[in-house]
Amino acid sequence: MHEKVTYIIIIINCIVSFVGFSNKDFFEKYLYRPYNIHQNRKEWYRVFTSTFLHANWPHLFFNMWSLYIFGSMLEHYEFPLFFQEKAEFYFILLYVGGIIVSALPTFEKHKENYSYAAVGASGAVSAVVFSFIVINPAAPLSLMFIPFSFSAWMFGGLYLIYSWYMAKNGRDNIGHDAHLWGAMFGIAFTLALHPAFFSGFFYKILPHS
Repeated sequence: MHEKVTYIIIIINCIVSFVGFSNKDFFEKYLYRPYNIHQNRKEWYRVFTSTFLHANWPHLFFNMWSLYIFGSMLEHYEFPLFFQEKAEFYFILLYVGGIIVSALPTFEKHKENYSYAAVGASGAVSAVVFSFIVINPAAPLSLMFIPFSFSAWMFGGLYLIYSWYMAKNGRDNIGHDAHLWGAMFGIAFTLALHPAFFSGFFYKILPHS
């Protein structure tokens, strides 16, 4: 089973989120509160545990569906093709790195804000999605309930612009900072592993005579 890391992550997310849905004390103990971490560094674990909690069923479903689609393709096809026996290790680093990098800007932004809290795997999932986009920029991607598809690089560009704008101006209680920085980490990490992806990206999206 080549996608075992993806499946394990999904299972852990589902179990932890299910418990959090019905246990408010559990949810509160493990969600991400930058203020708490700033005041007590022993609560650093919240950076990781919060990514396995979700606000509600749609939040959990969307993140896990995205992880299943893109994580499975990376873990089963792309990473083994380019990284052979190191594929699984690099995939884990991609996911864990996405967690850490997506949390840091939010920590700096909200470490003095007692009321701010966040949950969800979106930052790490964004890293996985954009790693796929770097490798397969011309792949067709579609959104749920939209009857047409975009090239992956077009979708990625729109997603980055939207996330950047909403991180600056949004008031919708969504962690756009985490989405943006998780995506940027996914791009940087994938290019660092295999710099030839950079030229390959443009070769795949530009027309050829």
